[in-house]
Amino acid sequence: MASVTSTELFRRFDAAEQRLCVSFNRWSHRNAIRMFFAAISRLGNGVFWYVLILSLPVVAGMQGGLRALQFAVTGFTGVFIYKWMKQRWVRERPYISHLTIRVGTAPLDRYSFPSGHTLHAVSFAILFAVYFPMLAWIVVPFAALVAVSRVVLGLHYPTDVAVGALLGATLALISINLLA
Repeated sequence: MASVTSTELFRRFDAAEQRLCVSFNRWSHRNAIRMFFAAISRLGNGVFWYVLILSLPVVAGMQGGLRALQFAVTGFTGVFIYKWMKQRWVRERPYISHLTIRVGTAPLDRYSFPSGHTLHAVSFAILFAVYFPMLAWIVVPFAALVAVSRVVLGLHYPTDVAVGALLGATLALISINLLA
């Protein structure tokens, strides 16, 4: 039995997911929807999370400072993991592979697997929901919008987002359990 390379495996997944990507990407053909998801994606690139994390020592004192440090270590670990995976797996973004998909905003890099935005959104949403549950009503829907934005904007396949979410949840749970 011949082994399947990662490139061939992604080609098969890309073909299977193309219809779903095109359907989601059609939403971005409306300027207001594209601008909304582009803003969500931009905020999800760090601004939203940085503001919340940096405010923790101010609103929660020493305990908030310790949590901010925990969030930062978890976030840096996520960056290391997703960058390593992107370099290893080299999956082209949907708008590059499928001409019917329009890019809705400029990508941060060339490759799509896994979604770093989603990894961090899920990771931070879980950490905030566990340690600061009064913020769950804000961070959980925001994380979901970040994940959806990546597909709507033609930057990621649904499997990129799903794997990013799984990695983010795993990192958050490891972080929580290490400090339990």
